[in-house]
Amino acid sequence: MLEGYREYKDINLPWLKSIPKNWDMKRTKSLFIPINERSQKGKEELLSVSSKYGVIKRKNATVTMFKAASYEDYKLCWKNDLVINSLWAWQTGLGFSPYHGIISTAYSVFRLKNLCANYKFLHYLLRGTDYQWELQVRSKGIWRSRYQLSDNSFLDSPIILPPQLEQDQIVRYLDWKVSMINKYINAKKKQVELLKEHKQAIINQAVTKGLDMNVPMKDSGIEWLGKIPAHWNILYLSQVAEEQYISNNEIHNQNLLSLSYGNIVNKDINTTEGLLPASFDTYQIVNHGNVILRLTDLQNDWKSLRVGLATQTGIITSAYVCLFCKDTILPEYLYLLLHSFDIRKVFYGMGGGVRQSIGYKEIRKLLLLVPPQTEQQKISNYCKDIVVEIGNNINHIEKTINLLQEYRTRLISDVVTGKVNVQNVKVPEFEAENDELSDNEQETDADIIPNQ
Repeated sequence: MLEGYREYKDINLPWLKSIPKNWDMKRTKSLFIPINERSQKGKEELLSVSSKYGVIKRKNATVTMFKAASYEDYKLCWKNDLVINSLWAWQTGLGFSPYHGIISTAYSVFRLKNLCANYKFLHYLLRGTDYQWELQVRSKGIWRSRYQLSDNSFLDSPIILPPQLEQDQIVRYLDWKVSMINKYINAKKKQVELLKEHKQAIINQAVTKGLDMNVPMKDSGIEWLGKIPAHWNILYLSQVAEEQYISNNEIHNQNLLSLSYGNIVNKDINTTEGLLPASFDTYQIVNHGNVILRLTDLQNDWKSLRVGLATQTGIITSAYVCLFCKDTILPEYLYLLLHSFDIRKVFYGMGGGVRQSIGYKEIRKLLLLVPPQTEQQKISNYCKDIVVEIGNNINHIEKTINLLQEYRTRLISDVVTGKVNVQNVKVPEFEAENDELSDNEQETDADIIPNQ
């Protein structure tokens, strides 16, 4: 059980009232100098700043945003330089770089003066929840998404600083404890991924082979699919579902919908930040039971298809394909069937290859397995039960992950602000472990500000 320091002194910052008596409070400009070194050819490693992970290699992030034709004259940063995304500093869009590379000219780079402090201590402090308050009030702007932290405002901000030896011990302690917590978190994340794979395997088996393992089988004629139940039909998508596309000038009062991880979600038009289109004329009416596909993502990822089942009425952009199911197929079953597809195999099997623009006319000849409706319903009910059961297990694990992440955040905050004293803690030998970036947590355009 960690205890506090014996004596404290008041500093009366809005986010921190007191610090250990032997700690100092300085201005950030006493520690850092701004750096504006530029790349001549732009061939260095391209870096970005992630709100979750600090400075990362751009190639390691799944980002679809604009990339510049040339990176000449981009800013250079060196290992252990502090990189700040001025537009997202208030959302921890900053960190000390583990790499030498290039970043957008819109970013700021700072370097410690003569190694006057342990950069790892400052990394923990500046990315912590307490200091986030300081960055928020110093970032100015009209729209929250356009708040900007100027270099002068950052350099004028207060910063707390223990003696160098205490900084070093804090870093040793936090590196150890954070690595332990990360190890537990990563193990839990792997459990989640295994459960998701298990769920998908069960669904794939159900929608391609059925629930009765003793039923007679026949060759599907599709190489990657193999045998299917003999009484099932193989039909084109166009035979079981039609594209539903309706333009309407009076749809502005409808719910604005989007597709996220297979779920149809609402976007409140009246509170959506930023500019909305002048007209919704090209938006589609979505009705309960429609199957929604987003095919533009296949330009970047041919392994999966984003598909959702609408359980409400609303509107959705023309970037989606909205399908109305005919009497031959249940919407729930079509949703499961499309979810099970490896679109890469399907399109290459159709002789399609990689295409830059895909719509209903390109997918209308997808071959689908269509059992009798009574069997479709049984398969849908079975899969629904599996989804609920495994989903409950995943939710339980993800709650544990959230608790571990909250504990890690609180521990870092308490240690770097001097609420607890770790100076006498003996840190054992340990293997460092980072919080892994799993496939379903890939950095997105919302997490990373582009190099523009």
